[in-house]
Amino acid sequence: MITTRHDGYRLSTDPDLLDLDLVHHWLSTDAFWALGRSREVVEQSVRGSVVFGVYEPGGGQVAFARVVTDHATFAWLCDVYVDRGQRGRGLGIWLAEEVVAYLRPYRLKRVLLSTVDAHEVYAKAGFVPFPDPQKLMILGGPKS
Repeated sequence: MITTRHDGYRLSTDPDLLDLDLVHHWLSTDAFWALGRSREVVEQSVRGSVVFGVYEPGGGQVAFARVVTDHATFAWLCDVYVDRGQRGRGLGIWLAEEVVAYLRPYRLKRVLLSTVDAHEVYAKAGFVPFPDPQKLMILGGPKS
């Protein structure tokens, strides 16, 4: 899938277009949920996911996201990152909306994500707070 925005930014699900060095740098040094993540783990996570890269009109990558899904019932949107120098241009909202559009034909029962500070971005793409968070559990989460 390739989509072009009105200002020339492109979004692609082609993993071969990703700048994995850059994605690894973003995640391992600036994304609080992935600090210290190894290059090997980034590569493995990309291989096991549907990936979304956003590219500026000049071709350089400026954003990344991935979706873990069975394409039948469930998906998890994760590792969403927009380059700090590109923030404020609506790229995160556009990226989330394009992920939703990509997943829509699968008619999944549930698409989840976790966010600390970008609720308004994801709300614009249709996400709402989980109705019953007390039903969620995690394996390997923080110890009390």
